[in-house]
Amino acid sequence: MKIVLCGDGGVGKTVLRDRYLGRGFQTKYMMTIGADFALKEATVDNNKIRFQIWDLAGQQRFANVRAVYYTGCLGGLLLFDVTRRDSFENCTNWIKEIWKHNGRGVIPIVLLGNKADLRDSHPDAITSDVAKKFAMELSDQTRPHGFDIHYLDTSAKTGQNVVEAFDELGRVYFSFIEKLKK
Repeated sequence: MKIVLCGDGGVGKTVLRDRYLGRGFQTKYMMTIGADFALKEATVDNNKIRFQIWDLAGQQRFANVRAVYYTGCLGGLLLFDVTRRDSFENCTNWIKEIWKHNGRGVIPIVLLGNKADLRDSHPDAITSDVAKKFAMELSDQTRPHGFDIHYLDTSAKTGQNVVEAFDELGRVYFSFIEKLKK
């Protein structure tokens, strides 16, 4: 299953992926140039899946390059930094970009509020309730396509919901495929 990790630069896509791959947490920030790629096999609800994870650069200057990497993807994890309102507000643009360039149209996405471990130290942080409401609004658009947008708080630093994020995307994808078969 080809999936993309996307969201603004610095929201934690690479560290989340590395945590999922068992590499631990790195505090230094290194910008992804274009895209990075990894594979991981998993079992989600007794279904074997091989995630082909494409970690896409979040900076605007890489938008043209990113378009190529979306082609053929079957789902995405869309991350925002709960301490950066702008990264949350840009999620709508990211969804449009994913759906425009993947070659399949509307595909499953799981919305992730990353850096949840920092929420309490930022009084203007995006709350889980605000993010869940946004996910429900997005689900109004995706329900006719056979799936809802799910939301999870994540922390690449603590490991909170990192595995669950990938598992949830796998579950939504398998459910989506079953509905397409009917």
